[in-house]
Amino acid sequence: MGLLRGAAVGFISLAAALGTAAIYLLQPAIADVGGTLGTSLASVGVALACGPVGYLCGLAVLVPLVDQFPPRYVLSAQFGALAAALALSAAVGDVRLLGLVLGVIGACSSVGAGLSSVIARLSTPDRRATALGVVTAGISAGILAGRIVGGWLANTIGWRGMLLVFAGGCAAIAVSVLFMIPSVPGAVDRGYLATLRSIPGLYLRYPALRLAAVRGILWFFAFCAVWSGLAVALSEPPYSYSAERIGLYAFAGLLGIAGTRISGVWTDRVGARRVILCGLCLAGLASAVLAVALSNTGSTLACLALFDAGLFAAQVANQSTVLAIEPTAPARFNSAYMVVYFAGGSLGTAFGATAVEQLGWTTTTHVTAAVIAVAAVITLLARQRGDVSHIRCSD
Repeated sequence: MGLLRGAAVGFISLAAALGTAAIYLLQPAIADVGGTLGTSLASVGVALACGPVGYLCGLAVLVPLVDQFPPRYVLSAQFGALAAALALSAAVGDVRLLGLVLGVIGACSSVGAGLSSVIARLSTPDRRATALGVVTAGISAGILAGRIVGGWLANTIGWRGMLLVFAGGCAAIAVSVLFMIPSVPGAVDRGYLATLRSIPGLYLRYPALRLAAVRGILWFFAFCAVWSGLAVALSEPPYSYSAERIGLYAFAGLLGIAGTRISGVWTDRVGARRVILCGLCLAGLASAVLAVALSNTGSTLACLALFDAGLFAAQVANQSTVLAIEPTAPARFNSAYMVVYFAGGSLGTAFGATAVEQLGWTTTTHVTAAVIAVAAVITLLARQRGDVSHIRCSD
């Protein structure tokens, strides 16, 4: 895979999982954190919300650094900062300080997007999507494991001890990155501030980036709407499930993780457009069936697994088109894409929880299916206009 051996790709996937998991660690332990700090759950919730805000900032200002400077030093420093922030969060005694530190953790946890950029830069074109699928599988595993392992460790050794365990893991990765990622120089000549200023203009210059961003916003909106709405629907009558039982539904995402690896291989074989359309069709159908399947746990889990697999597959293929726009320096394109992608997910989270309460689960899932269908139609129409991924304007 270009400058990367198979062992290095596996290591990068593991590192991406650990870095991404950091932002989700305290979510299952919110009550324990509130009790320890002597504050309300609402205050702890506000502190936890600083993590996603920090993550969005990290996508915008930290991810481009891996093209600006030698990536292994940038990533090592970012993991080192993440380890220090996790250790500090384990020692804080004030919820306001905890929120500030969680903002730093969120920013540093954007390291997964930085690792994706490195994969794109150091892989050969015919294996880029395959390698990206492996790393995206790690990121997806981190999202799942961050909640599950974080909750288990918090129950076993306390939330402070759990954070220290993950801090030690990030410190080990910070050292290992120096040996596992090849030594390559920075890939851009412009200054860092000039790079940041250039990112918004990329949407004007590159049709492929605009197309990928619109698709990504739509399906990540749908993804987050379904999962946030599901928690609300299952917590209310006639189900009234506990938080622990609702959390177990996240295991359905395991098939989605497998889908990322498979979609990467097939994107290299048949092209991103076909994989995107197949993934969207699968996810849209699963979303529609979810409208009537909620009362049957087995059917719901199967639909959620197919829903996740379809959208994760589409994400790998879609992101591969972004990273292929300028393969020698893909980080600023990845930064531009991930910022709006994450913004779409934030809107979907807010919509899903509100819509289930006001409109009901059935209407909410129908809306998400329609949003996914719009993304598929946009993909089809873009092909008819000749707006394909390899077409770009001069920078």
